[in-house]
Amino acid sequence: MKRFTAQYIITNTGPALKRAVITAEDDGTIISVEETTGDLQEKHSTEFYNGIIIPGFVNCHCHLELSHMKGSSSKGMGLGSFIEQVRSSRDKNKDKILSSVFSADYSLYKEGIVLCADVCNTSDSFKIKKESRISYLNLLEVFGLDPDKAGKRIDEILSVAKISREMDLPFSLVPHSAYSMSLTLFRLLRNETLNNRITSIHFMETDGEETFLKNQTGSLMTSYQRSGLIPPGLETAKSHAEVVLNEVTKSGNLILVHNTFADINTIRLVMERGNLFWCLCPNSNLYIENRIPPLNLLIEEGCEIVIGTDSLASNNNLSILEELKTLQFNFPDTPVEDLLYWATLNGAKALGEEKRFGSIETGKKPGLLLLENVDLQNMKLLPESSVTRLI
Repeated sequence: MKRFTAQYIITNTGPALKRAVITAEDDGTIISVEETTGDLQEKHSTEFYNGIIIPGFVNCHCHLELSHMKGSSSKGMGLGSFIEQVRSSRDKNKDKILSSVFSADYSLYKEGIVLCADVCNTSDSFKIKKESRISYLNLLEVFGLDPDKAGKRIDEILSVAKISREMDLPFSLVPHSAYSMSLTLFRLLRNETLNNRITSIHFMETDGEETFLKNQTGSLMTSYQRSGLIPPGLETAKSHAEVVLNEVTKSGNLILVHNTFADINTIRLVMERGNLFWCLCPNSNLYIENRIPPLNLLIEEGCEIVIGTDSLASNNNLSILEELKTLQFNFPDTPVEDLLYWATLNGAKALGEEKRFGSIETGKKPGLLLLENVDLQNMKLLPESSVTRLI
């Protein structure tokens, strides 16, 4: 049994508690949270920390399979060029891929992540996830613009799903994005996902997406043409709203990832679907497009926000805290409690795991993290803020 206290405890069950005492089993199961109203009496074997204790982080968007590509793509070149670079080097050197996934998993754990939704195109990462201390949800991703190859694409991802099922790893089949799917493929996938609990899709990451969907022109079209990927019969949805409302399964939660160029009209249209979560990966957006998501607009429109790290191909590390620090820097009026809620309990809700993760409550095993070097007077994250795993 272990006992922890700190200047503040954020449990996500109410206001931040001052110097409350958390008692937990050795395996991390919470036994109790004892309020002290700040008047902490010295108790045997209670560890005191000068910071904030919070639940473990939830990463709602990651690509472990791309971990070997760290530093291999240029910054600020835009999504089209980034995709070309990923396509040209993602499958090289299988040994490096596996060793990089192993290192990335360790990094995620060290950074305090307890639950992670990881996008997969292959089963390469499955053995490492099976043995990991992190709980993973495999988001098995399908893409393809050629309608004549749609059936093959579905068969390929179903074979990956079979391996995930046999290894007892939770999974969902998911579309990559509006701009990378033929309508035929969308509809075949929709038939396979009628009972999805969780679905995700890359959403409005670059301004070129809408241009491509509406007019089949722009930077994405140029990128596809350079790569020889435009089929004779190109068929796509005409807008992101059309994809969300008509082409993606209506079952379960839907996580919209990136939202860098989300506009008020699209936001209001897609909110009709319900069960929507808006995943922000700001460091990846700065890396690829040098653009930050419109956080204030999303808040004003009542969007449920969650946090992801994306991949090491478009990020310097896989740290949820670094994502939150970037949001704090760009949106300084955002309360730290909101940032942490998005990265913990709201993420757990998005992934349907709020009964296990996201809040410090009796019977849960959420992980406990210590945030240090925080502006405790104003409750703001600082550039030097850091996180340490307690459990």
